[in-house]
Parts: sequence; structure tokens; C-alpha cells
Amino acid sequence: MENINRVILMVMDSVGIGELPDAADYDDQGAATLQNIAAEIGGFNLPNLEKMGLGKIEDIEGVSSELEAEGAYAKAAEKSKGKDTTTGHWEIAGLISENPFPTYPEGFPAEVMDQFHEAIGRDSLANRPASGTVIIEELGQKHMETGKPIVYTSADSVFQIAAHEEIIPVEEIYDYCKKAREILRGEHAVARVIARPFVGEVGNFERTERRKDFSLTPPEPTVLNHLKDEGLEVNAVGKITYIFNHSGITHSVATSNNMDGVDKTLAFMDSMEKGLVFSNLVDFDQNYGHRRNVKGYAEALKNFDQRIPEIKAAMRDDDLLIITADHGCDPTYPGTDHTREYVPILIYGENVIKNLNLGIRNSFSDIAATIAEIFDLDVEISGEKIEFI
Repeated sequence: MENINRVILMVMDSVGIGELPDAADYDDQGAATLQNIAAEIGGFNLPNLEKMGLGKIEDIEGVSSELEAEGAYAKAAEKSKGKDTTTGHWEIAGLISENPFPTYPEGFPAEVMDQFHEAIGRDSLANRPASGTVIIEELGQKHMETGKPIVYTSADSVFQIAAHEEIIPVEEIYDYCKKAREILRGEHAVARVIARPFVGEVGNFERTERRKDFSLTPPEPTVLNHLKDEGLEVNAVGKITYIFNHSGITHSVATSNNMDGVDKTLAFMDSMEKGLVFSNLVDFDQNYGHRRNVKGYAEALKNFDQRIPEIKAAMRDDDLLIITADHGCDPTYPGTDHTREYVPILIYGENVIKNLNLGIRNSFSDIAATIAEIFDLDVEISGEKIEFI
């Protein structure tokens, strides 16, 4: 594919498009993030995703299936075991995970917490699954009175440490995370340890942008490593660099929200000569999916949809845009967990055949195999390349 020199890969975090055949194994029968949100709000108004072919993948209220798509479209199944952010992104980059990461619905066992308390020289609060904003409201005052950090998890494979920046300085919170990362190995190797600093007064706490993730390094090279080894740019936007523990990344920028993620993606597009921009738009998942905020999720989709013309206008003739997701997180579904779903794949560019139905892909890793083909990488990558030219 010598006519493509740059790939812009954007992950709409958690924007699933219907339950997978094995959804029952994950208690996710009936989950369908896009379809169920659309039904609950009386239909979407997403004209730009519609033009790209979103309504041709599945029936979604308010999204037409009759328009001729401006590019190619498909949906992909997750081949890995699990339904978390790390597993999904690793598979997009060509790495299939045979075993799901551990989760802790009852909190972390004493063998983990005892080591952690010894390592940091103090006890902690909570040790249970919780919403990050709720847990600091509940325990923020006690944390400030005792100096004990708040340790919590979620339905994801995460060990999160929240602390007020005036009680435990940010660098010390990061140090606690590094100590936890050393402890959480083997059977307790969670996907991510996350620092969650916050500020403010009791009753008015606010998490800051100094969040930091301490992730596992992928056990094998991904397409990102192979691109970097060839001297190509791999530009990471948002939490991408943390998901891969900085492995295979040449440049990275943090983001404060989805719109900032789009801005940072556009900035890389303005400067990059050859390579990949890999962006994660986290708000869908973090702010709306887990919190079961249907209207907020729908509004976030609308806001992203309105930026798509700007992204297209910034594209060169040798660019390829891929918009996809990493799992589902249906806010209409019981519970606050991710949901085991197909993800949409929308492909757009000067070289892409218009209105091309690419069917059902067997793995997210088809995206990695396609990127490897585009850049003529002589490597073995899981997945089957997508033919869209």
C-alpha cells in the first residue's frame, strides 16, 4: 500500500456495537452500547459517523443505513479473553491475550495489602471496588485527617491510589504506585496501577490532570514496536502510552478530555511526516459508560461527530483514518462494568474504496496486520490484513 504514509488510528473508548457470541460467558447478554443508547434517547444525530458508514454495520436508531458510505466499514470481534482497556488495545496492536487480567470484586487480598502497607510505611483506606469520584467524596475527609491513601479498584483490572495533593505530594503518590506495581506481579499482575491525585475542600473535591498509569509492558512486541524499529513515528495521544507502558512509542501527549484528544491528534497530523498517530478518547468510558450516564454518553458521541470534518480536512492524500473501539461499556446495562461486544471499524481516505462492506472481522488485530502491510513491515503479526483499496 505504497500510497499511504500516515495512519491516524482513533479509539472511541468503550463504543461497542453489540454483544459477541460469547457474551453469556461474561454475563453480558443483550449489551449493545450504541444501539441501546440510541433506543433510550430516541435516536442519534451523528451525521458524520453516518456518512462514514456507521449505520451500515448495525441497525442504530437515528443513523441511516441507506447512505452511500464515504469509506469502508466493518465490525470486529475480540479474540482475546477479557473485555478491558489493556486487552482491547493490545489486540488492536496485534497481541492476543489468552488469559484475562485479574480483577478484585471483593478488594485485594491481605497478602497484597500487607506488602503494600509495609512498602509505603502506612495503612490505607477502602480496598474495595468504587467509582473514583464517589470514593473521594466518601473517604476524602478521613484521608485528610489520617494521611492514609485511598486504595480502590473497579470492574477493570486496576489498583488505584487516590490522595489529596496537599496531604500526599504527587511525586510521593507516584512512588506509592511504583511500589504497588512491583508487588502486583504473577497471579496478581493487574493491568494498571493508577495514581489518582485530587484537590479541593471537603464536599468539593476534584480529581486533577496529574493522573498517571503504571502498566504492564506487553509480553511480546506489538506493531508499535515494529514501526518504531523501522524508524517511523508512533505518536500516542491520551492514555495510549500508559496502556503499552511506553513500549513502541516515539512521542506522547496527555489529554484532559475527548476534545483535547482531538486537538492533540490534529497537532500530530500537522507535524508528522510518516508513521502512526494512535489516539484514545477516554470520556465515553470513564465519564459516561461506567457511570451509566446515557445522556452524557450520547452528547459525547455528538461532540466527537462534530469534529470529524475537521479531522478529514487535516488529512493528506496519503493519509488513512481508522476509527474503532476497544470494548463496550453499555450505560443502559445493569452494573458498571465493561461489556463484551463487537467494535465498529470505519476506514476513510483518498485510497479507500467507497461504500465497501468489510464484513465481520475475527479479531481487532486485523487493524495491526493492516498497518504492518501499509508500512511494509516484514514481521509476523496476529490478524488478517484488511483489503480496502
